[in-house]
Amino acid sequence: MAIRVTLGRVMAEKKVKSKDLAAAIGITEANLSLLKQGKVKGIRFETLDALCRQLGCTPGDLLQTVSEEEA
Repeated sequence: MAIRVTLGRVMAEKKVKSKDLAAAIGITEANLSLLKQGKVKGIRFETLDALCRQLGCTPGDLLQTVSEEEA
């Protein structure tokens, strides 16, 4: 199994800009961009919690498990 990050989709649905979200949760736009692209090896629970609070969603809305073929 692999993990797919769907942060970009959730942000688009909620019409939230990267600049605004990064400022609201206290991370750089560069780090948020890497996270949106799924180019990170991990995420702190504190950051995941802040994203969920700001976007009004759950971790399951931002992260999905997919088969290796889909990844």
